[in-house]
Amino acid sequence: MALATGTLNADPPGVVYTPQLRQQLDAGLQTLGKDYQPRTEHLHEDGRPKFTNRLILGDAPYLRQYAHNPVDWHAWGPEAFAIARREGKPVFLSIGYSTCHWCYVMERESFESIEVAEYLNAHFISIKVDRERRPDIDEIYMAAVQIITDQGGWPMSSFLTAAGKTFFGGSYFPRAQFLVLLQRANKVWNEDREGLNLQADNIAAAVSRHLDQAQAADSLSQNAAATAAQQQ
Repeated sequence: MALATGTLNADPPGVVYTPQLRQQLDAGLQTLGKDYQPRTEHLHEDGRPKFTNRLILGDAPYLRQYAHNPVDWHAWGPEAFAIARREGKPVFLSIGYSTCHWCYVMERESFESIEVAEYLNAHFISIKVDRERRPDIDEIYMAAVQIITDQGGWPMSSFLTAAGKTFFGGSYFPRAQFLVLLQRANKVWNEDREGLNLQADNIAAAVSRHLDQAQAADSLSQNAAATAAQQQ
């Protein structure tokens, strides 16, 4: 069904966008043309999406697919972390890529869920990242998840302080498990923020050591390859 023209008429649940932001989102949606098909189950009868978030303003096709979730998604950048600091909230970071099967499973189960979106929007600042566009961000936060869980994978689901440090992380979570995890993270954030910040500092230090070691190993490997090439 092709997209009909018209203004946006609903912010993500529990969120009130400013008139200026709403105009930007409306303009961003309209620039995609009448043949644009929003990828969401939340549609009006005429094909217009019920919700549109900030991801509609970017040019990454993967992120744009999440632009009509009821989650109040932000793209990676200082603005999202500034809001987290101002509102005293933790950050939920989701990293995926266009051909990731479980990324879309988690979207369908959780990010399209009004119940999950309402909880995320009330208690977290949510950021979505395309690992193919930002492998640098993916490398850092994947290292944190691997340190925490001894494994990694996508979608990467991480909980950060407003300073961008991971205090917990994992991969795909089924909807019921994810909702419980959100509730636990919010509870601990409100009851023991000092402890979470200390945990985040320790994880960040471990990530730094891990990346330094990986860089040193890569440098040694490159030098060995160069030496071997010279000897041929």
